[in-house]
Amino acid sequence: MDTLSLCAAESFEQVMEFYMPMVYRIAFTRLANRSDAEDVTQDVFLRYFRAGLTYQSEEHRKAWLIRCAVNCANTSAGSAWNRHRASGDILDNLSDPDQPGNEPGYSDCEENFEKAERRSAVMNAVMRLPDKYRTVIHLFYYEDMSIAQISGATGLGESTVKSQLSRARKLLKPLLRDYAECTGEVDF
Repeated sequence: MDTLSLCAAESFEQVMEFYMPMVYRIAFTRLANRSDAEDVTQDVFLRYFRAGLTYQSEEHRKAWLIRCAVNCANTSAGSAWNRHRASGDILDNLSDPDQPGNEPGYSDCEENFEKAERRSAVMNAVMRLPDKYRTVIHLFYYEDMSIAQISGATGLGESTVKSQLSRARKLLKPLLRDYAECTGEVDF
């Protein structure tokens, strides 16, 4: 992973380009809707730009952006519009164009197809989890954050993060086992 310098000459565009995929993935995992995730991503970078903070390290900047993304996604999820949205909308929006395998011209190679199918199955299973579990699963497995880092980013205690991860894994196991049985995969 490349790192950005903390020098004053660093441009907002460089920071945005470097961290936008991470912020978008966090928002999408929480909201399960591309346009809502895009709105949250814009909001996070607008807040970043307006805050004009100085960061002690690149990890400090990343933690601020993650915390802001989680908070903005939670606020969006709690809006009247999202609370009343049909749960079927979640499954309609799972085909994320920013995921490998969804871009135009993608190779139809069998191996790539299987990887994309597996990725989609895992994403479907994760999106079926209750909201509170989706965020910690995403941060732990997709952003490679430690329990302490997740705790700091979400404002949850470390023991709460551990229990949510444990419960999420228990909920995911039968969903992924069903997929593996349907496809004939031994190890998923």
